[in-house]
Amino acid sequence: MPAVSIEHYENFPVASWLCPPTLRPAIAALYHFARTADDIADEGPAGPAERQAELQAYRADLRAVAAGGTPSPRWAARVFGPLAPVIQHYRLPLPLLEALLDAFEQDLVKSRYADRAELLDYCRRSADPVGRLLLHLYGIADADSLRRSDAICSSLQLINFWQDLSRDGPRGRVYAPLQDLARHGLAPEALQACQDSPAARTLVAELCAWAEGLMREGAPLALRIPGRAGWELRLVVQGGLRILAKMKAMDYATLLHRPRISALDLPRIGWQALWMKGAGRGVAA
Repeated sequence: MPAVSIEHYENFPVASWLCPPTLRPAIAALYHFARTADDIADEGPAGPAERQAELQAYRADLRAVAAGGTPSPRWAARVFGPLAPVIQHYRLPLPLLEALLDAFEQDLVKSRYADRAELLDYCRRSADPVGRLLLHLYGIADADSLRRSDAICSSLQLINFWQDLSRDGPRGRVYAPLQDLARHGLAPEALQACQDSPAARTLVAELCAWAEGLMREGAPLALRIPGRAGWELRLVVQGGLRILAKMKAMDYATLLHRPRISALDLPRIGWQALWMKGAGRGVAA
């Protein structure tokens, strides 16, 4: 499941100590695949056209190794060399890996979303494939588990958006749906300029409530998965809820400051994870 404790690529676990040891190489390979694509899309001075070309080359290498071929030398050692045997051994669904690249490419050309449905459609590519890939590694494929996984992953993506308003705005990205902005009398440019206001804080509060609802919808999945994987997912859920609690504690002023989890939050997250009992109880931040 996606995690919220990784500074660079917050929606992916890096083979944590709770992960089953036999799956750590596979999860690490998936992480490096996603993180490198994220770097191509976001880091450095390249323009959109160059980033698009790089992502297309990256996709070509993915398709090459998925077909049993040889990737180009550029990303072979760090990404596609480790990823190729994982794809073959676990029969990873190529569409899920490509969906992540679709999301990174979308970020190059789209910076605003009309409504919540459109934003969730983006999450379907940017976040949900992560959870589905990990469930695939764990051998879990029933429809209800996939649905709850999608809810958790979309929630984590949304939490990351509301957490990162002070970062995304200066980059020209407005993930708050335009419909919600208009309802509060706010223009997208206000978020881009990180203009704090009572209306903006009310908007963020509502968006956080939306994300929390999705998290609670997905949370029971953590109680179904046995062993270390289930405990890791419990911590992921509680970590997401803890970030939401921190945003509430700062009166949703995330246009001014970015909340983050620190070591001081870990005992509380662990305690809440220990006492999780279902969607309605035991998952409060």
